[in-house]
Amino acid sequence: MTTPAAVPAPADTILSVNNIEVIYDHVILVLKGVSLSVPRGGITALLGANGAGKTTTLKAISNLLHAERGEVTKGSIVFEGEEVQALSPNDLVRRGCIQVMEGRHCFGHLSVEDNLLTGAFTRRDGHSAIRDDLEMVYQYFPRLKVRRASMAGYTSGGEQQMTAIGRALMSRPKMILLDEPSMGLAPQLVEEIFEIVRKLNEEQGVSFLLAEQNTNIALRYAKYGYILESGRIVLDGEARALRENEDVKEFYLGVGGEGRKSFRDVKHYKRRKRWLA
Repeated sequence: MTTPAAVPAPADTILSVNNIEVIYDHVILVLKGVSLSVPRGGITALLGANGAGKTTTLKAISNLLHAERGEVTKGSIVFEGEEVQALSPNDLVRRGCIQVMEGRHCFGHLSVEDNLLTGAFTRRDGHSAIRDDLEMVYQYFPRLKVRRASMAGYTSGGEQQMTAIGRALMSRPKMILLDEPSMGLAPQLVEEIFEIVRKLNEEQGVSFLLAEQNTNIALRYAKYGYILESGRIVLDGEARALRENEDVKEFYLGVGGEGRKSFRDVKHYKRRKRWLA
């Protein structure tokens, strides 16, 4: 195994992505010089439309690209002060960084509780500690305790999303990469999921990088945000400032100075020129 190189980084930064490029099948350039950072104990949003490159960015960080014939060809990814792009996904999980995949991936034939326990497969701290953390997960997700014996494949979409996040928590993460947590869920469930994310951040100190199309709710819970467009970061800033930015309101929140507009009503290239000026 390659030993990660130590890289100087601010003490309050847990993740730093530095000018990375990602290529699929040796020819398709998907990410073009993406840079972002996540503060320790913070919630950071990665925003953009479908196909902007959000999922690819998360998979680059969690080292899951190779399964899809992708690779980071330039730049560096630094977690906890060490370059990690050469590590295996398992090694990165052991170091405390784990991704919750888009689409609420669960083992449908296993019970909810067995799904949660699979999240502890990298741990070596004993049965008692794992059971304590299982009870902690049930405190944050009481609905899962009720459904603990149910097959995960027969639970609701919201319960499957909770199971996926709970499984990640069982690895005792320092940071969770959360991909499209609101996808396909009713608004009330989306609020419930994000409230739990907030509590985990505040009470357990877990850092989050949220990839979301739902810009409105993401910017309510995140402290800082980055907007991806066609594989590039086109805008970033404090969440409050992004919520008040006229371009963001018009293009991503659907509300501009002249009232509500759809994505098609916005002159895309003008937005790009203004942001990159």
